[in-house]
Amino acid sequence: MNEIFKAIDYRHTKDMYRSVYLSSVNIPMVNNINNIATAVIALIGAIMVAIGADIPGFYLTVGSLVAFIAFLRQFSRPFNSISNMMTMIQASLAGAERIFQMMDQKPEPSHASALWRSFKAEDGQYYWTDGKDVKKVLGDVKIENVDFSYFPGQPVLKNITLYAHPGQRIALVGSTGAGKTTITNMLTRFYDIDAGTIYIDGINLKDIDRVSMRRSMTLVLQDTHLFTGTIYDNIRFGRLKASDEDCQKAAKIACADKFIEKLPQGYNTVISGEHSNLSQGEKQLLSIARCAVSNPPILILDEATSSVDTRTERLISKGMDNLMMGKTTFVIAHRLSTIRYADCIMVMDHGQIIERGTHDQLIAMKGRYYNLWTGKAELQ
Repeated sequence: MNEIFKAIDYRHTKDMYRSVYLSSVNIPMVNNINNIATAVIALIGAIMVAIGADIPGFYLTVGSLVAFIAFLRQFSRPFNSISNMMTMIQASLAGAERIFQMMDQKPEPSHASALWRSFKAEDGQYYWTDGKDVKKVLGDVKIENVDFSYFPGQPVLKNITLYAHPGQRIALVGSTGAGKTTITNMLTRFYDIDAGTIYIDGINLKDIDRVSMRRSMTLVLQDTHLFTGTIYDNIRFGRLKASDEDCQKAAKIACADKFIEKLPQGYNTVISGEHSNLSQGEKQLLSIARCAVSNPPILILDEATSSVDTRTERLISKGMDNLMMGKTTFVIAHRLSTIRYADCIMVMDHGQIIERGTHDQLIAMKGRYYNLWTGKAELQ
């Protein structure tokens, strides 16, 4: 992996040097060509002025020469402007190429053929319906013999099988690139699997409407994105119809109410999106409050405490514990202390589950997890 990275980095550095060199040389080169052309024409014109009286047909006055040189300079100005814009044009073309690549991406398949959809009832619970039957979303997840690859011939997940019963906490542990986040991407159906089957409450994931299914799940990511607006607005993003009282209850569940009440206008304080003066931990608590106001039956926590200090981690962990009550939860974490009390811990390596069990069971096995816990090995 390091050798591949070094090779790519070398090519990137070489191309960057070449790009900077060409963009730096372009403008002086065009200016020098214009200056040399002007100097040569001025010299030839001076000679013609000097000998023009003696050579019929080559007579040129000083005024005509000055006027010609002035017109020549005006003629060259557009070329100078074009050369000045070449760097911007090249950068614009590169950006346009990425935009067109995005526009050429195939859209997700139509939901018209979906057999099941989820909805949130007035009692605050989520239900499945196929137009005839209605049953509650419990969060029973089964992933059976799943294979997946982003590119053909380069498998990322290999024969993954795991089960999460309603209300269980499943932790995924492994080095970067082991496939932890890919599993959650399969569960939310951001990508379709190559082989195997995923069931939620006994329903094949491919038979569920994507949009409604995602409403019954929520994600707390490492990077929290806030929007310009009040604290109420940012919490309400989890459920747009939530009342102020619902937002306050969600903040208490997430343990965010204490710092919110210290703000100048409390819940009505306006924050300026990503440039707000809130700490990373406070942003993360607001993210948890969003999930609490939505109150879905399935949670996915992806490195939610990796970028905060230990003291803030305890507060966030308390909020997440409140949030996870009675919900099926998938936790991805590098800090093993945050997943010690999970119902089942899956240790992943190169797209495969190599160990599984509770914390005590894995410690007793004295395998990969034991080495990570005791510090004999580190997550990369």
